[in-house]
Amino acid sequence: MSTPDLPHHPHPAPHPAFASPASPPPTADRDPRAWIAPTLATLLLLVLGPAALLLGGLSAMATDSCGPDDCSQALETALSLIYGTLFFGSFLTFGAWLTSWVLPWTRRWSALRAWLAVASLLPPLFVLLLVFTLPQG
Repeated sequence: MSTPDLPHHPHPAPHPAFASPASPPPTADRDPRAWIAPTLATLLLLVLGPAALLLGGLSAMATDSCGPDDCSQALETALSLIYGTLFFGSFLTFGAWLTSWVLPWTRRWSALRAWLAVASLLPPLFVLLLVFTLPQG
């Protein structure tokens, strides 16, 4: 009984289960400047965040001259806005800042990444605006 001649391959093809994973080819869609907007937002937040927290926290001293019951409604409203923005705005700031970093670094997401980086700066800027324009008590 003779065996049929089988083609002899020096290196048989590996089984697909044991093949090394192919890395995705670099695409032209990759944005080489994707890091700029989140980095600028991070650097600005390192300055604006603590300043807004410190000055916003100290803004309650604006009621020292008028007492707790005799302050104007405009001052009370401004203080409520400051403290509300410090609390709820921190979630907006963190969410927008984090999303600007984790979006895919492709050109498709460049505009949204830049807008989110800018949006992350708005709550601390709003608090600082309110602090520096507090009405008379």
